[in-house]
Amino acid sequence: MNDDDSAARFTIFRREDSPSLAEAGLMSFEPFKDSILPILDQVQEAGVFAGEDARVLFAIPGFSLVHVWFKPGYPLPLHSHDADCLYYIIAGSIRMGSQDLGPRTGFFVPANVPYAYTPGPDGVELLEFRHSVSFNFMNHANGLAFWQKALETVKAAQPTWDKAQMPALQPEG
Repeated sequence: MNDDDSAARFTIFRREDSPSLAEAGLMSFEPFKDSILPILDQVQEAGVFAGEDARVLFAIPGFSLVHVWFKPGYPLPLHSHDADCLYYIIAGSIRMGSQDLGPRTGFFVPANVPYAYTPGPDGVELLEFRHSVSFNFMNHANGLAFWQKALETVKAAQPTWDKAQMPALQPEG
């Protein structure tokens, strides 16, 4: 990751050398509603963070690139960010509304537009491009029903997530 405030320069980056999104501090979390905090704690204790791996590949003022791997069925809540984001799926798949998206496809989400998706049976590996080096996470899943289902999903997924590997990119054609 390049966080030098000087002028942009030629840079090579590698996922294995990149800090996690949490370590890099690019994403801040808006406060969650008090009514869901108890179950949110249970979801975290059940191991929700074992279902994702987000790495900041590159960041300079005004631009960031994050590599994300969500394991199969990861319960990503309806949420938004305060920065536009362009997503590109490398491998695996997602279900977004009535759309199934796979490798070599993507989607654009404008700032402050709520969205969610579910990683497919092999999980999903994707890139997040932003014209920002910092952005927020605003939760819009404020009903207990989503979080109760998320808790069940996380508990049931632990054996699968423990053995999961990033989905392989399939050749075209």
